[in-house]
Amino acid sequence: MIVLKTRKWISDEAFREILRIAEYQGGGGGERRFILNPEKAVRNGYSYRDVVELIKEYQLELEGSLDELEAAFQPYTPVLEWDSLTGYVKLYIPWPVFNKARAFLSELGARRAASSDTGIVYRIPPYKLHTAYSKLSELGLEVRDPGRLLEDKLLPLKPELVNVSLRSYQQEALEKWRSNNYQGIVALPTGSGKTLIGVSAVVLTGRRSLIITYTREQMFQWRDVIVKSTNIPQSMIGLMYSDEKRLAPITIITYQSGFRVISEISPLFDLLIVDEVHHLPAEKFKHIAVHSIAKYRLGLSATPYREDGKHEELFPLLGGIVYHKTPAELAATGFLARYRVVTVKVGLKKDELEQYNSLRKLYFKLANGRDFKKVLEDALRGDQRAREALRIHSQMKMLLAKSESKLEKAVEIARSELEKGGKIIVFTQYVEQAEELSKRLGAYLLTGEVPALERKRILEEFKTASKGILVVTTVGDEGLDIPDANVGVMVSGTGSRRQFIQRLGRLLRPKPGGEEARLYEIVLEKTPEEYQSRRRKTSTLDFDEAFNQE
Repeated sequence: MIVLKTRKWISDEAFREILRIAEYQGGGGGERRFILNPEKAVRNGYSYRDVVELIKEYQLELEGSLDELEAAFQPYTPVLEWDSLTGYVKLYIPWPVFNKARAFLSELGARRAASSDTGIVYRIPPYKLHTAYSKLSELGLEVRDPGRLLEDKLLPLKPELVNVSLRSYQQEALEKWRSNNYQGIVALPTGSGKTLIGVSAVVLTGRRSLIITYTREQMFQWRDVIVKSTNIPQSMIGLMYSDEKRLAPITIITYQSGFRVISEISPLFDLLIVDEVHHLPAEKFKHIAVHSIAKYRLGLSATPYREDGKHEELFPLLGGIVYHKTPAELAATGFLARYRVVTVKVGLKKDELEQYNSLRKLYFKLANGRDFKKVLEDALRGDQRAREALRIHSQMKMLLAKSESKLEKAVEIARSELEKGGKIIVFTQYVEQAEELSKRLGAYLLTGEVPALERKRILEEFKTASKGILVVTTVGDEGLDIPDANVGVMVSGTGSRRQFIQRLGRLLRPKPGGEEARLYEIVLEKTPEEYQSRRRKTSTLDFDEAFNQE
């Protein structure tokens, strides 16, 4: 039993307030005594700390210690706990306060996990941890956090930027992120310095950070930028991938590894940075953001837009798009190179055209009036004609992508630009096509099959060459720090606006004397490629306009 007493005069208002947390026992000899009723106090919205403040305000004497007082409230105090087996936060709610808390549980996506005579346990998605705490605090409920999930996770030193200064738009992006409660996505073109913005976020918050990258090469790039541009020593930076698994105050990890270990390491970090964030909505990778308890969240991408519309799933996980600049905007202010996109139309060879028309006729016969989406749905349900139609459709796409006309035009453009002293990147979707182009042009070749050390050598040689040609497959779309080039030639691709912007970004680092970058896009006229080219450019423009209106 905990007794509160006073020998001083107290007002009627003070007496009534004390009765909200205790029962009046009576008085005598000029002393008034109250017996603390923790359940009553909690029911009336008083936490342990509120009671301590009330005792101080009215100068009440406490029989017993503050530890005993705190212990009296524990049966009525919600408790947070990390469950490393499931990667969820467990929230224990005592029955006396359950009715107060139950209203917001469904909003958090909480699921009932267990119950007992004393209370009930809910499982909460980790990214909702801080929201749950705020809701409980608004209800006047103290929260116990024995695992220190809510505790600030500061870096061992005060980080600072060194040997570098942010460009005006980088400062703007960082400020927009800060003013959005340290959450949100920054969308800037390739070559605009998104990594430095991420490093600046680490410096600004001073928090232990988990950085997610799409490729292993990006991990090394992030580490090098941190070491080069801050006072953070390399010993404070850990990498986690197949060959190395070292946790550190700043840990850099690939999507694949992050998916596997996030349930174990989540409680260690306050800041989550997701590079190439357009990959995050994939179900497997989304798991990382959902199971991170980090209060501070930053997404980076040249374009977070996805063709499947799943970019909208990024917003609740990371805080929405807080800053966006198009290549044209940064080129106009001199931060990126001026550029021009040149669409070059070619026709199919006679034999290719005959084969394409034959395949097209067969496809429409098998589709039997169904649009492609319906054919795809029916194929997934086991419809044999729909499956055959998809196979034919794939052959049609391959025929267009690998057309001899496109190869000949790509070789012609690359040779012409090389004679002018250009550094040219030829983009293609297929390894066989890349190998053939490299052979015809005598060019450097970069594919996913090239070993890491060989890739490094090729990139270094291309970087130091005064002119040259580099042929790349999709391995060059993102994740590799490809050296400056002033000409790009797109031979084949997915047709997505994101890939288009990624490839354009490879050419946009400022050029000496304000030289213009050129991206040649080779398309087959009177085929779906021509339509895709128009749609990609139109939709990319619409996308830019939509963000500029925000």
